[in-house]
Amino acid sequence: MSNTKRMILAALFVALGVVLPMAFHSIPNAGSIFLPMHIPVLLCGLICGWAYGLGCGVLAPLLSSLMTGMPPAAILPGMLCELAVYGLVSGLLLKVIHTKRTIVDLYLALIGAMIAGRLVSGALNALIFRAGSYSLAAWTAASFVTALPGIAIQLVLIPILVMALQRAGLVER
Repeated sequence: MSNTKRMILAALFVALGVVLPMAFHSIPNAGSIFLPMHIPVLLCGLICGWAYGLGCGVLAPLLSSLMTGMPPAAILPGMLCELAVYGLVSGLLLKVIHTKRTIVDLYLALIGAMIAGRLVSGALNALIFRAGSYSLAAWTAASFVTALPGIAIQLVLIPILVMALQRAGLVER
């Protein structure tokens, strides 16, 4: 895939990272339940590679916060770091994992990125962004319990979208 195509797709994913959450924020707590901003960032990393995924993970929450006020400033630093790790790790893992089964590669990269992003988010919140007021219970509740519907959506939707785009010839592996 050419750099121009990657850049255009990454810009599309950044735009989706701003627009998609807007549809969910009319429902109370829908952002933290359905994780709509995570989907375009993970897709960007898997489709465009680690560098564009990292950029999308930084730009999407930053632009969304500036344009819509969501995520709020108090949550933005942790979320920005988490999403940056999602984009970076999903792209890196997909580049290095080669099981000869595309769907297995996708799931390993996706799950690895989801775990890495949550670990980084929890560590940064506990040590820097919310030091003293962030516990293991708060991290578990926010990262896994509340987010369970969003995690399920990501695990079902993202591999289907990537495979469909590959089959349609719109993106390459």
